[in-house]
Amino acid sequence: MGMARIPEEFLVQQAVEEDDCHRRRSPSSEVPAAVAEGVFVPPLNFAMVNDGVFRSGFPETTNFRFLETLKLRSIVYLCPEPYPEVNKEFLESNSIRLFQFGIEGRTEPFVNIPGERIREALKVVLDARNHPLLIHCKRGKHRTGCVVGCLRKHQKWCLSSVFDEYQRFAAAKARVCDLRFMELFDTSSIKPLST
Repeated sequence: MGMARIPEEFLVQQAVEEDDCHRRRSPSSEVPAAVAEGVFVPPLNFAMVNDGVFRSGFPETTNFRFLETLKLRSIVYLCPEPYPEVNKEFLESNSIRLFQFGIEGRTEPFVNIPGERIREALKVVLDARNHPLLIHCKRGKHRTGCVVGCLRKHQKWCLSSVFDEYQRFAAAKARVCDLRFMELFDTSSIKPLST
């Protein structure tokens, strides 16, 4: 499969926004005006992980135009809550398959990261037939960070690089239990990357 790229329209719009950064806008008019002007707004904590694999926080309706440009085939949703109806409609209208792995978003010290669910999510992520694919949870920090961190371990990244990437997204909210989970995660039962 060819490399998924950030659409040129987004890059052009981003350059226009950078030129306009000194203009004052009223906060109440920003989002509706942006949508009306055709601005592509990525979800919170959006980033490319690999060719055809992206990560983010929970997509809002203002992010749908941007997500359409990615031509997603699949979404890996890591939260236990039901997917909102408006998001389901977006998936259906764009022929996007939803894979849900309900991982609770608890804080320390009472965290039990379900290793088997992470493995199942990784199987979906590693299957190129599901690409382009978006991995997301609520904020794109902890649950998404653990899945991406375990993917990086599978890709033979050194632990310090895995931890650095996790901390770029989690920032001050980084959890020791997540780092420990990624460090101890056994990738031997995961099949090699599919191409």
